[in-house]
Amino acid sequence: MEEIWEPHAGAAAAGRPRPLAVEGLDLLVTGEATARVTDEGVVEVTGADDGEVRIEWRVPCVDATAFWSPDSSLTGWLPASWSAPRRVSLTRGAPVAALVGTGDVAICAFAADRADVLAGAGVVEESAEFRFWVQATGRLTVRIDTSRRHFARCLAGIAGWWWAGREAHVPDAARLPAYSTWYSMHQNVSPAAVESQAALGKELGLDLIIVDDGWMTGDRTRGYAHCGDWEPISLPDTAAHVQRVHDLGVQYMLWYALPFIGQDSEAAKKLGRYALKQDDRMGVIVADPRYAVVRDHLTDRLARAVEEWGMDGLKVDFVDWFDVQDPPPAGPEADCATVAEGVERLLGGIRSRITAARPQAMIEHRQPYVSPGLWPYTTMVRATDCPLSPAENRQRTIDTRLVAGPMAVHADMLMWHPAEPPEQVACHLINVLFSVPQISVDLAAQTPEQREVLAFWLGFVREHLATLQLGELRPDRPDLGYPMVTAVGPDTVAVGRYAPLPVRAVAGSWRTLLVANADADPEVHLLGGSGEAEATVQDARGRVLRKGVLDLTGAAVVAVPRGGLLTLRRP
Repeated sequence: MEEIWEPHAGAAAAGRPRPLAVEGLDLLVTGEATARVTDEGVVEVTGADDGEVRIEWRVPCVDATAFWSPDSSLTGWLPASWSAPRRVSLTRGAPVAALVGTGDVAICAFAADRADVLAGAGVVEESAEFRFWVQATGRLTVRIDTSRRHFARCLAGIAGWWWAGREAHVPDAARLPAYSTWYSMHQNVSPAAVESQAALGKELGLDLIIVDDGWMTGDRTRGYAHCGDWEPISLPDTAAHVQRVHDLGVQYMLWYALPFIGQDSEAAKKLGRYALKQDDRMGVIVADPRYAVVRDHLTDRLARAVEEWGMDGLKVDFVDWFDVQDPPPAGPEADCATVAEGVERLLGGIRSRITAARPQAMIEHRQPYVSPGLWPYTTMVRATDCPLSPAENRQRTIDTRLVAGPMAVHADMLMWHPAEPPEQVACHLINVLFSVPQISVDLAAQTPEQREVLAFWLGFVREHLATLQLGELRPDRPDLGYPMVTAVGPDTVAVGRYAPLPVRAVAGSWRTLLVANADADPEVHLLGGSGEAEATVQDARGRVLRKGVLDLTGAAVVAVPRGGLLTLRRP
């Protein structure tokens, strides 16, 4: 049953709504607020430093095609105005959304400058308008962009606004293809297995290995009751093992379920009473970071991986579990007023410790904890688990990229059945082409053809990293799950084609045009071009099928097999 939300619920305490006139936008404000229009034509509304403030506005719902949200499960359909609002916090979601119209323009994109807000959006049935509102206690600024630029440009502007004046440090290694043990090994990790996959992965272009769950326990039942002590039960002589991986030329990251203190751990005896909540199904408590004793224990345990064992970074998992809507009252030992403050102190302490030991140390977070408030504490953000789901992985990585700012965005780990044909292995990689791929299959079990696919496409990702990850991202049709995605670099344009759609080859915008075809239809129509270009067609394994000069004037059609690549080069 759909939850119904009273439009002005919660606002009564701040007084009656009042209009706030801004050119081109009618605002309704509860509480004290002022508005200004920036040089870019973007409206910024700022609420008072204390008390409750609510900012509401409406736009005509004309030519609307999709409602975009960083929560990928919500992107596409248009919610009703009476739908339950999103409660955004430091560790869950991000305070941003957009109403997208025909041509992928942003009818309206908005964001808040703080993590903890209540935000609603939806179609008003009585007027066919689309209503937005944001509510918070304390100082709040909301950015409202009705410029009708491509929605990706509006969202990039929001990410830049969030990060303005700050510097990001994302090590180069955070943007290179990685190997993960999760789907390939699950908890069955051992030094020999890790070192074997690291060696095989290095040959294919994987310079980083991420060892997931199982290293800290001999139990193989996939539970979390052994979390909290973080002793390397399955990775004995850990520093020597890490050094052997380093000797292969491969960097090493280690997984931690940060909030969990398992019921079978020694840590539970010490920290069991500092619980935000208990989850008997998972066999854990969620530790309360408002207490210094909790933060100190977790920081020491995680920093040890880098300081003592020589790891290159940490995969910090389940941070969203700190998001407890009604936490218990803090006891007298607590030194933080809120859980969010405790989380920031915890993550900040971990980041400081590991970068002091290794300045290029990496930290991975994942959806749904994608808030810009967490950016100072991470280097990379991964799409949430979606095993063997290429379309879902594509949508989640693109949604994350759109508002990730300086962070490297990683795909969920790629896995496939041993009988997967090479063309489909290539399609898995093409679907996450605009993020960092993580591979999680037994590399020793791959056929020669599958290994060729991996070597070719991982090499392609590395060669064109500047365009694929750092170029301007222009995804098409969020309402259809991005059937085509384009990245624009200084002189290279890369296109991922996931449906039988024509590709724009407009003259003057590129010297190199790359079209990766993940659709079963091989006929790639090139529109809007002029002149000639050298064309090369390769199959999923990188083998050259055809070469020649192609006339782009008007329209051209090139046969590119599923999982293959078309490369056009101008002199």
